[in-house]
Formats: sequence, structure tokens, C-alpha cells
Amino acid sequence: MGAEATPAPTPDLSTYERSHLVATGLRAAVTAAVLLAAYFLIPVAHRQHESPALRLVLALALFVAVVANEVRLITAHQRPLLRAGVAMATVIPLFLVLFAWIYLTMSQSDPGAFTGTPHPLDRPSALYFAVTVFSTVGFGDITPRTDPARMVVTVQMLADLAVIAVVIRLIFGAVNRAVSRKGEPSEPGEETEVEPARPSGGPATG
Repeated sequence: MGAEATPAPTPDLSTYERSHLVATGLRAAVTAAVLLAAYFLIPVAHRQHESPALRLVLALALFVAVVANEVRLITAHQRPLLRAGVAMATVIPLFLVLFAWIYLTMSQSDPGAFTGTPHPLDRPSALYFAVTVFSTVGFGDITPRTDPARMVVTVQMLADLAVIAVVIRLIFGAVNRAVSRKGEPSEPGEETEVEPARPSGGPATG
């Protein structure tokens, strides 16, 4: 009776699985860091002839292309759940950086597009504003002042809903499809849980 009540020991992750988890975490961190570094280091080109609508279309086209590629990579990956972590570390920072870049270039070409300090926006303040819009915090210290700026912010607010409701679902839908097609466990370590559980439960007849 006492032996039956003893819970089975929880198996540890194998060295192979732990290495994959560490590598995935490092890759996700490096991907996010590279995106942020590119945002802070790439020079801002002053092109007044480029409309905010053109910048917005190009940014959204790039974002959709990256999301489609990430979904494809997840579907083909041997560890789709781990690859989804890298995808999330790519998609969300890229989304924020793209809109921060639009706000930055708009403010540089038209200093009256946004109110707040500094004026015009610099890189940290543009990224900060993009994050506050994404998180729906809205402190009000930076606000769009012109109609083009308001329209871009409106597009980001609508795109925020699409990222949360559609893009994240697409990513984890690709994980589920890859797992069901390959017959792999959705969590690393589930194979090692199932294997030792059968022999330990077999001889308990007595």
C-alpha cells in the first residue's frame, strides 16, 4: 500500500534537451539584441519626400514576411516549441522597432509631428512611445500632433490587436501542426517521462 502511494520520481531533462533549451534561450536573446542594436546604430536618413504611408507599408510588408518565414521554420523544425520561442523573440521586438523607426523618422522630418520631450523624438523616446502604445499604457507624455502621426499611431493600435490575436496564434498553431504531424511530444522531456513510467507500473500486481 505504502509503495503504491509513493509518487514516481520526476525525471530530469537529458543533457541533449538541456543544451537545446540553453541554445534556444541564447538565440532568442541574441535575436532581440541584434534588432535593438540595429535600431540604435543605423543612421537616420532625412527623406522628406517619403510619406509616412510609404514607410508604414514597407514596415508592415517586412513584418508580414518575417512572420510567414518564422511560421515556415517552426513547421519544419525538429523542436517546434523551442523554435517558437525564437520566433516570439524575433516578431515582437521587430514589431516595436519598426514602429519606433517610423515615429523617429517622422519626428525628424517634421518636428511638430509629436509633442513631448525631447523634441523632436530621439531613438530611446521613439522606442518608448512605441512600447507604450503596444502595451496600451498611454502615459500621455508623448502624443501625436499631426494627422499623419495620429494615423500611424492608429494603425499601430490596430496592428497590436492583430499581433496578439492572430500572429501569436499562428505561431503556436504551427507548433501544434508540427507536433501532430511528427508525433513528437509538445514539451521537451515528455519522451523521458513516458518511457520509465511503464516498467515501474508493470509489476505492481500483488
